[in-house]
Amino acid sequence: MCLNAGTYRFDQLHVDVARNSTDDFNPFHDPHRWHRVRDNPFGSPIVLGFQLEALIDALIGHQHQPATHAAAADDPSSAFSNYEYRFVGALRPGEDFTAEIRRTVRTTTDVLSTRALLRKLDGSLIVLANRRDGSQPQFLPDWSPDDLPPTHCAPDRTLLPGTGIYLKRKFLNTSNGKNFLLGALVDPFPYFDELTERVCFPPMFTAALISCALLEKARGEGYDFEVNPMVYVAHQISVDCRLQAVLRSNDRIDILIDGPRVVDPGSGLAGSAAERQLYHCYGLVRGRRVLFRAAIFLSSLRAITGTNP
Repeated sequence: MCLNAGTYRFDQLHVDVARNSTDDFNPFHDPHRWHRVRDNPFGSPIVLGFQLEALIDALIGHQHQPATHAAAADDPSSAFSNYEYRFVGALRPGEDFTAEIRRTVRTTTDVLSTRALLRKLDGSLIVLANRRDGSQPQFLPDWSPDDLPPTHCAPDRTLLPGTGIYLKRKFLNTSNGKNFLLGALVDPFPYFDELTERVCFPPMFTAALISCALLEKARGEGYDFEVNPMVYVAHQISVDCRLQAVLRSNDRIDILIDGPRVVDPGSGLAGSAAERQLYHCYGLVRGRRVLFRAAIFLSSLRAITGTNP
């Protein structure tokens, strides 16, 4: 809920709505399972990372006017939105926090850049964010699905033949899009209105489906989420706004997961320098067109907190 100008609070209901609308079964967010997570330092469920990102993106969009990405479909100079998020601290339901959206600037390369941050009322940081709108994808720009086998005939939740790339298939519906926005404290009306046939799925909703794909992949490999949990430390996501604007209910998204790769430590949750895992994630729509491309960084909770196995 928005308590007053710039001050917000998520309740557990918001968390449940956001995780259910994206099939995110991470026990960190589950009121029935969070206490089973070994050495969980948070003391309660925590808010979804993509839930926070959706709120930030909506606030930036409101500053840009209009609030949705539909206008970018006809503007080649803003064909791609490039998002960078760094998670510094966890947010619990019931904790008040503020959002600070910096002034949007146009760079010398004709990119619209907006920085943002969320912080708790005690001043501690939650998320640092930057959105850059430009003519090209900034993250994983050279990747192409051309050399991959077809995804439309591959079974769901399997590796594409001859590759190590995992496929998770999802289908869009407006109810989930609306509910995800509500869970992120965002009014769905600028995005969806049946009477005027307005449909604009928010980019962070479709990107949030990455979480389900990662969880499904790990579960299929026998990973124990409660014994050695992983947390997000950073997201880098490029979205094709032209494709985002034409998504409709029942559209299929083939989510591809490539990884993990082990990368050098970097600052992240709680300012740690823990070893990180990197996944390259892609969303394909309408055949083999790339809706989003994302670099997703995770660390084990054990590595961040320094807890011994």
